[in-house]
Amino acid sequence: MIYLDNAATTKLCTPAYDAMVSCLTGNFGNPSSIHASGQKAAATLYRSREIIAACIGAEPSEITFTSGGTEADNQSILSAALSGAETGKKHIVSTAFEHHAVINTLKKLEKQGFEITFLDVSGPECGGEGVVSPEQVAGAIRPDTCLVTVMSANNEIGTIQPVGEIGRICREKGVSFHTDAVQTAGHLRINVREQNIDMLSLSAHKFGGPKGAGVIFARKGLKLSPLMEGGSQERGKRPGTENLPAIAGMAAALEYSCKNIDADADRMRKLQDRLIDGISAIPGSILSGDRVKRLPGNVHFCFEGIESETLLLLLDNKGICASAGSACVSGSLEPSHVLLAIGRTPEIALGALRLTLGPDNTPEEIDETVDAVRETVAKLRSLRGTLY
Repeated sequence: MIYLDNAATTKLCTPAYDAMVSCLTGNFGNPSSIHASGQKAAATLYRSREIIAACIGAEPSEITFTSGGTEADNQSILSAALSGAETGKKHIVSTAFEHHAVINTLKKLEKQGFEITFLDVSGPECGGEGVVSPEQVAGAIRPDTCLVTVMSANNEIGTIQPVGEIGRICREKGVSFHTDAVQTAGHLRINVREQNIDMLSLSAHKFGGPKGAGVIFARKGLKLSPLMEGGSQERGKRPGTENLPAIAGMAAALEYSCKNIDADADRMRKLQDRLIDGISAIPGSILSGDRVKRLPGNVHFCFEGIESETLLLLLDNKGICASAGSACVSGSLEPSHVLLAIGRTPEIALGALRLTLGPDNTPEEIDETVDAVRETVAKLRSLRGTLY
């Protein structure tokens, strides 16, 4: 099997596994309990908070644990909206190709009287295909803007956004800035102070950690409103007993990823270029997103005259695990909103293929994948009578 769906989820890394086993066996106490077992668990919880904070340039008190990126996005955006509404500010700026955890939360707020500006990511004013420009953000901010939320990198086409410049603009204008960093954490360096980030979301299973664990960074002084009612865990910001094994695994995975981030990115980009060059040679193939401003390891193409579902099934039969885009909308018959946002027609968007690399992939696997994609695309086109 050649696994090329790391944007959907990654394999658990060894440091994360070891940390989780320790919590599942010997260190199984409830962090809120006052006895020795509970205090041992509480110490692990705090140490995990310290590790994650250090990895992104934050303070431990600014880290809140969640069940994943979706919950982190929801709570961050809804908290900022609530704070804004209290001062009469009910305008939010975002982009047209955010993750559904952001898009659907903003649509919910729209029904509650908020005005949402979704910035274009396909026009000449962008810094590249699928890249929002700082000038667009600056031009969209109004006196009643309470939040700007722009993802650090797109989860489908991998385009990297100018987060630091956007954060600087927001700070100058006194507007809170949130970024969904689910795809970048552990793969690109993050420093919330240097990048002027007020709130940030991340998810453990995107960088070698377990599923079901995530983080909100909220800058000191910002109010983070709980989504649920319950106990006083996470300083009253997220009730419910903390998932200590998952949190410890997440911290170990992020620390491990950040230690190896430069070497891994360099290796991944070489494989990525090899894959892009190979698939670009297939007639009727269209690279999605900016060639340079993209996550290491992300490759996304659309194929004229091809349907993604059939392509993916045939590649799976050849032992290649891939996707059309976000796993959150897998099985949808609708074209990707991300591809439509960058100007693809619905017909072209339905022929999408996302290949995302991981630490175990080899040059030989890349070459095998290129051959498999070329053969499968040619076969599907011949069945439809389409010539290229």
